[in-house]
Amino acid sequence: MKLNAYLLRSTLVGALGGLLFGFDTAVIAGTTHALTLQYHLSSSQLGITVSSALVGTILGAALASVPGQRIGRRDSLRMLAVLYVISALGCSLAWSWPVLLLFRCIGGLGIGGSSVLGPMYIAEIAPAAWRGRLVGTFQINIVVGILLAYLSNFLIAMLHLGATEWRWQLGVAALPALFFLLMLFGVGRSPRWLALQGRLEEAQAALVHCGADDAKAEMRAILESIHADKAARTSVLFQKKYWLPIFLAVTIGIFNQLSGINAILYYLNDIFAHAGFSRISSDVQAVYIGVANLLATLAAMAFIDKLGRKTLLLLGAAGMTICLALVALIFQTEHHMGSLLALLICYIVAFAISQGAVVWVYLGEVFPTSVRAQGQSLGSSANWISNAIIAGVFPLFALRHAAAPFYFFAAMMALQFFIVLFVYPETKGLTLEQMQRKLGID
Repeated sequence: MKLNAYLLRSTLVGALGGLLFGFDTAVIAGTTHALTLQYHLSSSQLGITVSSALVGTILGAALASVPGQRIGRRDSLRMLAVLYVISALGCSLAWSWPVLLLFRCIGGLGIGGSSVLGPMYIAEIAPAAWRGRLVGTFQINIVVGILLAYLSNFLIAMLHLGATEWRWQLGVAALPALFFLLMLFGVGRSPRWLALQGRLEEAQAALVHCGADDAKAEMRAILESIHADKAARTSVLFQKKYWLPIFLAVTIGIFNQLSGINAILYYLNDIFAHAGFSRISSDVQAVYIGVANLLATLAAMAFIDKLGRKTLLLLGAAGMTICLALVALIFQTEHHMGSLLALLICYIVAFAISQGAVVWVYLGEVFPTSVRAQGQSLGSSANWISNAIIAGVFPLFALRHAAAPFYFFAAMMALQFFIVLFVYPETKGLTLEQMQRKLGID
């Protein structure tokens, strides 16, 4: 297969779900003070407000496989785009705190669902030689979405809209969501999903549109894997033959959060305040970290199909272990506090070139077609549940000893290094059907 305009357009449209993912995740950061005043929130209620989207995210990730299998990846993404629009408009018009939480949760459904179905759709239309880079555009869009959210918050704040400012900051997300919905009407279905539904002529035509060099040969390979799956009743995910893909999906999802990435980003201001910094602009922090994240993610995309997923995971785990251990040492000794920002930026870079770039790619590669939607939902759910738990307990551990959570995260990254080294297979350059045979599940 080769790259063509149709394949690139379909990839970019599928990846727009990542942009909304990043935007909706980060945009709340600029509204916390205004929301506290508007709804007279206590500290715990503000925490519930910020994390409320995670409830929907967990449900969205867990349930995405159902419509993904029944009506297809593309049409399911259209449903999720509608949820993004409803959430943005609902949050901007919220007349009470419970209503705000409801629409935040609806947005979470979109985030969780798109984290499963966006990478899956791209993985199923992408050629093996380009799959890592094409699926990686989803992660790039997450990073871009985060930066756009910070930029949007800043630009709207410059308009001095007063008490309605937060409504505009949350409501503006409806624009990219509507654009995502409209663009989804210009792309086709996944050829592998079409084959799974028995729509073979459409599936072969879709392969041709995606630039397949030999669409008939690729169709035969897809049908062989589907027939083998059906013969073995592989529509059920939790079978002994799938133990390795399940282990890979669950562990990469959990380790993604055991790196501490979201806990650190959620509580970045508190981390710096505890380090003795009198005043650090949250906007400037976001720009520094966001730019470092974006540059590192772009670099990872350039090498993910050359160095491979496993190599990047090993490099990132080693880098994060060192950075997190040094951050913990700084808090324990209370020396060299001025190095904290540099270490956290290095940590973000290590995360971006490994976990950030690889997780969604890997989840789209390790399961066969018949259970890919279920498998990706499982891995994504493990990610989001871990996110909610770790983000919730982080302040409790940090309150007792600021160094403790960083030592824990460093230890987890050291553990991940050895698990990846000895258990994780390399997936670069393999078709999804070849990957299935490599894992012994054909």
